[in-house]
Amino acid sequence: MHETDPDFEALLSYLKESRGFDFTGYKRSSLMRRVNRRMSQVDAGGYPEYLDHLQVHPDEFTALFNTILINVTAFFRDTEAWDYLRAEVLEPMVAAKPSDSMIRVWSAGCASGEEAYTLAMVLAEMLGVDQFKDRVKIYATDVDEEQLNEARQASYGEREIQVLPPPLVEKYFEQVNGRYTFRKDLRRSVIFGRNDLVQDAPISRIDLLTCRNTLMYFNAETQSRILGRFHFALADTGVLFLGKAEMLLSHSSLFTPIDLKRRVFRRVPRLYAPPGVVFADPPPAGPHGVTGLDELRNEAFAASPLAQLALTSDGMVALSNRQLEKMFGVSSRDIGRPFRDLDLSYRPVELRRYIEQAQLDRRSLRVTDVEHHRGSEVTHLVVQISPLSGADGSLLGVNLIFHDVTAARRLQDDLEHANQQLEAAYEELQSTNEELETTNEELQSTVEELETTNEELQSTNEELETMNEELQSTNDELQSINDQLRVSTTRLDEANAFLETVLTSLQAGVAVVDPDLRIRMWNRHAEDLWGLRSAEVIGQHFLNLDIGLPIDRVRPLLRAALGEDGRSGDVRLDAVNRRGRAITVRVACTPLRHRDGVRDGDDGAIIVMETA
Repeated sequence: MHETDPDFEALLSYLKESRGFDFTGYKRSSLMRRVNRRMSQVDAGGYPEYLDHLQVHPDEFTALFNTILINVTAFFRDTEAWDYLRAEVLEPMVAAKPSDSMIRVWSAGCASGEEAYTLAMVLAEMLGVDQFKDRVKIYATDVDEEQLNEARQASYGEREIQVLPPPLVEKYFEQVNGRYTFRKDLRRSVIFGRNDLVQDAPISRIDLLTCRNTLMYFNAETQSRILGRFHFALADTGVLFLGKAEMLLSHSSLFTPIDLKRRVFRRVPRLYAPPGVVFADPPPAGPHGVTGLDELRNEAFAASPLAQLALTSDGMVALSNRQLEKMFGVSSRDIGRPFRDLDLSYRPVELRRYIEQAQLDRRSLRVTDVEHHRGSEVTHLVVQISPLSGADGSLLGVNLIFHDVTAARRLQDDLEHANQQLEAAYEELQSTNEELETTNEELQSTVEELETTNEELQSTNEELETMNEELQSTNDELQSINDQLRVSTTRLDEANAFLETVLTSLQAGVAVVDPDLRIRMWNRHAEDLWGLRSAEVIGQHFLNLDIGLPIDRVRPLLRAALGEDGRSGDVRLDAVNRRGRAITVRVACTPLRHRDGVRDGDDGAIIVMETA
């Protein structure tokens, strides 16, 4: 349960007072998450700051409402549930009504209208188009005016329509400007209007009410209030069709399940309706005038300190309490699911065979020594499986109770461990006396060994002093070598500087390449000539340079210079310098040779580029 944030509540009050949207009945966790998302989009640091933003920017209300009202819908969403509704609910309902009576349907929380038009197609297929237009009224409501305007257009794109079978698309939609529009003659039977389920009065005498995945956004109190309105809205034999995320197990006085898995419920007839409370849950007839027993039983079950799970006779999850959710993560969201689909059915112990045995034998079973691992924590459990029988002896289901015996198991383990430690202590005490006598003798021997060791350490110290002198001598030799290297490095730097001066003084661009034609040197005049600095070209392939020189004309000269004969050559070429001016360049290629004139194939070549 989230603590109430006064600033957030002030924001909700402002929305209700200024725009008539009452969000106070929504679940705070999901509502705060949606509002925080919108606040992050406008860089609001807190709820007061965002309230100021709303007051200054009235257009922000639309963006906020679009963020809060999660409008998710589709044609025939959950196809299996729609097939069941058509075959098992609507067809018997239509067959039971007189041929001239009206069929009234309410689609609450219709969003962009897909569900309302789905209802229209289902009923039109059952009744025929003419009967549909004469007998059916579909009331589609939502709190979001923008979504209602979209639904009234009845126009959908390829993505929305692709879930429909092609025959239905061809029969009920017309293509207009690349979009699919629902037939106008059938569209008149679908009436859209704004209705706030929390505040506005419900529509009455409804045969089928669909409200799919809308209740899940409201807290328990608001859900009860809305369900009371739905109960009032439905006719005596009316049917409520919810989304797969919603259950009504705690409202058995209002609705009874037709098919729990597919979330189809029938209205329970109201025993009486006191004036002024037509929207409230009616008090069931209890013994001695006690009221609210269903809610009391459910709350007592939910608040039990023992983790409990109730299954129907066909293995569907019927009830779970808070302790079960805390221990195994099974919550009210799993109600209606097959037990075999839950991890709990086989972990921490295979329960399905015990359940089958309990149902077959009609007696309770206990499963002991069950270990449940939650992270690094281990819980020891005893599982009690009890069959549940009705007054007539029929099997209603099975109840599972998980007893946490971790504390008792821990005490038992501690007791066994303490006994083992006590026995070990007696043995250790006896052996300690013997060890003390042995230790005295060992200490005497140790003293003698230490004296011997001291003499050895003295000898080792003398050896270390001798090695220290040898290291000092070696260090002097290394210092002398270091001085010689420093002199050699200075001479090399001077030679490099001299070579750089020579190359810079030349009035021609000079490039030196290795046998792979990768540039090893690039002088200052080459930089001025072509606009590429030395750091940009060193290591680059000469023939890949993007300069104003026709490189392909230089390739033969380089091949000759790098060949086995090492021939020099030159050529005059028209080129463009770095300033974009046309120039004539004399390019000469010469192989690199040693001082004695001998050429090594790995030396490379010199390229001289001089303006003519």
